[in-house]
Amino acid sequence: MIILALDTSAATASAAVVKDGFLTGEISIRNGKTHSQKIIPMISSLLNMLDYKPEDLDLLSVAIGPGSFTGLRIGVVTIKAMAYALNIPVVEVSTLMALAYTVNEQEGLVCPIMDARNRQVYTGLYKTSNGSVSVLQEDSGLAVDELINILRKYDMPIHFVGDAVPLYENYIKEQGINARFAPDDIFTHRAATVAHLAWLMQKDGKVKDAFHVVPKYHRKSQAERMKDLMSGSKTDGK
Repeated sequence: MIILALDTSAATASAAVVKDGFLTGEISIRNGKTHSQKIIPMISSLLNMLDYKPEDLDLLSVAIGPGSFTGLRIGVVTIKAMAYALNIPVVEVSTLMALAYTVNEQEGLVCPIMDARNRQVYTGLYKTSNGSVSVLQEDSGLAVDELINILRKYDMPIHFVGDAVPLYENYIKEQGINARFAPDDIFTHRAATVAHLAWLMQKDGKVKDAFHVVPKYHRKSQAERMKDLMSGSKTDGK
């Protein structure tokens, strides 16, 4: 089985191909918010270098969130269009689960944290071992202090990974958490982990058609929040 996966949920745009559970190729670029310009050429270049045609693909996968609203839409729409054109299924993969999977085979737990601004993070809690991953805390958007309170009950090492690590590393260290921090240049968003998780998930039948693949933002966009705020202000003013 040949799987093409994308992750455009954050600053890194990444495309990867896995064949029968083994990575055969991956391209990742972190160079500004240009995913819409880069992702199609990346897919084309990757398939060409591997001597694959789009028709050789058996399955597609995409990181569906949380993450950048624009980035998620780019990845999801690209995969939906390909899935429809090729008439092949799609596996949706949590961005945070894929990020946690980069820190595999480590003692303890993995806590991915992505910056959601205003001292909030997109986060979850995972256990990774033997090439698999299990969910201990569902993906959500939380205030950093709320996350710390949740993590205090775990008496084991917790590996933090994600773009919010540089923002909150010192603060987390001060809270008495048995924390370890994965360097971003190694443990960053990778389509390879999305593809590997898709390989595992498709065995359990967790596939969808092109029409049912949707991003999961886990919070409203800034424009929606401002609209709600303005609507509330007008209501209060009546």
